[in-house]
Amino acid sequence: MPGTTYLNQCRKLIDAVSAQQKAIEQAADWFAETIRADRMVHLFGSGHSRILIEEMWPRYGSFPGFNPIVELSLTFHTQVVGANGQRQAMLLENVAGLADRILRNFDISEQDAALVASSSGCNVVPIEMAEGFKQRGLRVVAIESRSHAEAGTSRHHSGRKLQDYADLVLDTGAPVGDAMVAIDGMDTPVAPGSTVGGTMLINALKAEIADRLVRSGVRPNVLASGAIVGEERARELFEAAYDEHGRRLAKLYADLGTPKNEG
Repeated sequence: MPGTTYLNQCRKLIDAVSAQQKAIEQAADWFAETIRADRMVHLFGSGHSRILIEEMWPRYGSFPGFNPIVELSLTFHTQVVGANGQRQAMLLENVAGLADRILRNFDISEQDAALVASSSGCNVVPIEMAEGFKQRGLRVVAIESRSHAEAGTSRHHSGRKLQDYADLVLDTGAPVGDAMVAIDGMDTPVAPGSTVGGTMLINALKAEIADRLVRSGVRPNVLASGAIVGEERARELFEAAYDEHGRRLAKLYADLGTPKNEG
């Protein structure tokens, strides 16, 4: 059955993610270091990779220390056609120079770190975001489908791909083209897997970061359900987490327009 086939393929994704434990731990070391320094891990994803950015923060089981950079013009898919349609989003995703305009909004420090998600690893804006982070002295972690990225053609003028600007690459395990199920009578597969592999990477990484923070004496303000901690405690954590996020975010605007930050 096609549904069973998809679930079996997802089990392979679990194996693919599990095989990257050392890389996950390395990324967690870098990100925990940034959060302990009271700075931010910048997160970027365009297209459906936006899902991975929102999976990291904010949601239940998550904690401050992350700056989700999500451009609606690159990620707002539900209109499909017409105003804010998919055609425009896919065009903008390959406009050179847009990443620089995005990064110009933030006072980025070398103490920060970055995670850029792009299943294909071949679109211009994610590549230039990673390049911009590297130019600013940050460690960059990429999440992509290795097989798809290696089979694809970069749309960047240099021919380089996302992985070429990353200090470390995490692989979703998704196949070339992403879709994982062949249907009799169709020449195109269905049911993509990159989101499944990607969200497993995100949450494994999140767990490792939390462990490192606690072991170093930093207790994260985790967004938690009232069903677990009680309604009063859940409200306290909610307010504390968002207040902390606001304080961290304020530092990213502190020196905009000064000579070192002019773009």
